[in-house]
Amino acid sequence: MIRFWPVLFFVIPVVEVYLLVQVGSAIGAGWTILLVILTAVLGVNLLRQQGMQTMIKANQAMARGEMPAMEMMEGFMLAIAAVLLITPGFFTDALGFVFLLPLPRRAIIHYLLLNSTIQSAYTVHTEKNHRKDSKTIEGEFHRED
Repeated sequence: MIRFWPVLFFVIPVVEVYLLVQVGSAIGAGWTILLVILTAVLGVNLLRQQGMQTMIKANQAMARGEMPAMEMMEGFMLAIAAVLLITPGFFTDALGFVFLLPLPRRAIIHYLLLNSTIQSAYTVHTEKNHRKDSKTIEGEFHRED
């Protein structure tokens, strides 16, 4: 995954400049600038609303004694959406708006969790410990010097 970062830092600005030039030539420079500012303002307002809803859900989960794991991941995705929406351009705004929509955001989170190294290691560890032929010995360990 890390090897793709340099490509992203090169490709995304090129795509942004291309889109800005194309839109600017179609509707004019002033309207393009206004549209970029409008999408940023709209995105920030939607982000505020989604962020508050996520915080309320996290507080409700903690009040029930549950770990708000999904809400934490949604908060992280909303932070990424904020960065993308603040960045001027149409491509990053489109990605930011996708992260703001609850259904695609949760689908991305589920995909990342299912394909992450931590989840894979957890699944292997859990399957190993739940085999019928395995013998687990529970106990405590104290070190005495």
